[in-house]
Amino acid sequence: MRNTRSLVPTGLGREMSGAPRLLVLWCPDWPVVAAGAAAGTPPAAPAAVFSGNRVVACSASARRGGVGRGMRRRDAQARCPELVVHQHDPDRDARLFEPVAAAVERQAVGVEVVRPGVVAVPVGGAAGYFGGEAALAELLIDEVAARAGVECQVGIADGLFAATLAARRAALVPAGEAAKFLAPLPVTELNQPGDDRGELVGLLHRLGLRTLGAFAALAERDVAGRFPRDAIVAHRQARGLAERPPLRRALPPDLTVTEEFDHPLHRVDEAAFVAKTLGERFFAGLANHGLACTRLAIVAVTEAGEERVRVWRCAEPLTARSTADRVRWQCEGWLTARDRPTAGIVRLRLDPEEVVGGQALQLQLGSMGRDADAAERAGRALVRIQGLLGPDAVVTPLLDGGRGPAERVRLIPWGEPRRPVTADRPWPGRLPAPSPTVLSPRPAVVLDAVGDVVRCSARGELGYPPAFVAVDGGPSLRVLGSAGPWVLRPALPSRREPLLVRIQVVLDGGIALLLKAFVGDDPQWTVEGSYD
Repeated sequence: MRNTRSLVPTGLGREMSGAPRLLVLWCPDWPVVAAGAAAGTPPAAPAAVFSGNRVVACSASARRGGVGRGMRRRDAQARCPELVVHQHDPDRDARLFEPVAAAVERQAVGVEVVRPGVVAVPVGGAAGYFGGEAALAELLIDEVAARAGVECQVGIADGLFAATLAARRAALVPAGEAAKFLAPLPVTELNQPGDDRGELVGLLHRLGLRTLGAFAALAERDVAGRFPRDAIVAHRQARGLAERPPLRRALPPDLTVTEEFDHPLHRVDEAAFVAKTLGERFFAGLANHGLACTRLAIVAVTEAGEERVRVWRCAEPLTARSTADRVRWQCEGWLTARDRPTAGIVRLRLDPEEVVGGQALQLQLGSMGRDADAAERAGRALVRIQGLLGPDAVVTPLLDGGRGPAERVRLIPWGEPRRPVTADRPWPGRLPAPSPTVLSPRPAVVLDAVGDVVRCSARGELGYPPAFVAVDGGPSLRVLGSAGPWVLRPALPSRREPLLVRIQVVLDGGIALLLKAFVGDDPQWTVEGSYD
């Protein structure tokens, strides 16, 4: 079925981006389309694909019934009782997408699969041959509808990110105007499937940056210094630039990985086993040279001499697991397609079409969950360290109950359950939010307006408000504002323990500190933390 939406030229200003001009063909709600085709359900029926009991994709009719991404299954079925439920299956999505990629390849060369449901094609040569970009787009829409029976939309722009968003709007963005096209779009568009930028998008929202144009207006050096590392790529995308500058170094000649088989591959399970080994070898070879792959060419040669080639383009560099996934998906697509090869596969070759520096794959410890392979390797290494140094040698912090900032952090040995124990208790005398960003104990002197040391009574009252603070023997700085005191009393009143008092102060120069001292005639003030 042909999509009747027309391609609408958009954009006014011009800014050369250096990003390649691409056509992106997008099949809306592809996981639902693939699941419905595999299950034989009616295309117009409201349907949703679930992963972990939450909606990851839903059809247009389901959205009209109130279903949305991220919704729990119970809520989705309550809003739309006739909802058809499918389970998330990336292998199925990739396998059934091969006919769509093959249909595009019949009319244009250089087809690259971005992910199941999205393909990208360089515009230059094909547009000139077919009489323009709009004519090429209409031709591909008709070809996919006729050969794969799938509805799709097409967008053209400079760079993969802009072209993908243009495809969602069926827009043709003139050359050099990607930044103008992107500027009014919401910043939530940065969180595309597979990018995992929900945390970055939430941070930008809290800072008041609601559009891609507002984010793009920030200086690149400020983004690099104040945001997580993946924000640099996102910032370039929001500006309509290429995702990464070109790698200006000569590539080693031995990056290609080839595997030959004595017994031709005919079955999907055989291809799955081979894909894992081949993906690990390919990833290890790149890692030895400090590189990572962002465009992967998969080449298969059959026993009859047929050759099949498919290029996968990725927004993020490929890991060993994601490389193996794409090899497995592609082999399954070839072996199960209607125009499958006439003989079994006797040779598989992986070619890195585009590489970046390997530092793009270095994740923080808090990001291990994004890659199951990395998490497993890190877990095994930490267990080995515990075996050598003891169970308390590897710990992770957990925010729990407590009155002071240091008291609220519990260190949990690696492998033990991470469950807060006392977070829901009342904790009288607890320091209100926000907590200090840096805990840096240092001696301090807190004086009132006449130069006397500030004291606190057992009732929690300061003799006089603080006027000057000197930290670690430094000069006295004037207090611009203060809050508190908060008195920490012993849990058992009968116990004769000294009372601890805390105050917050803002000093001349914008320095904010948390100070503490024991109640008494000669309090010794200490800087407990600072608010940077």
